Amino acid sequence: MHPFSAGNLLFLNYHPQSELVMNRLKIHEPKLDVRDVLPLSRLDVLITPLVAFDEYGQRLGMGGGFYDRTLQNWQHYKMQPVGYAHDCQLVEKLPVEKWDIPLPAVVTPSKVWEW
Repeated sequence: MHPFSAGNLLFLNYHPQSELVMNRLKIHEPKLDVRDVLPLSRLDVLITPLVAFDEYGQRLGMGGGFYDRTLQNWQHYKMQPVGYAHDCQLVEKLPVEKWDIPLPAVVTPSKVWEW
């Protein structure tokens, strides 16, 4: 989570010496060190968590909108968003809101979905 921009994500380089701290959502993440900040333009792949996905590339997250905001202009960067999921997380069709950003790919144990 971005410490200075509420509702946004900040990506940091993780290395064996990274100190982990618990954020307000009780998730351990690397302690902020400006030397480790990774702008989106330096990411090749963004592994995107999800609760469910559908056959159209729509993903259901945890409801905070963090990844939807991060993915708004993903084509502008050279990164490739990819959802990782179990096969059982596939649903027929998810409801879609105007701010929802579909994924270009989801990988499950049995299939690579690409849109």
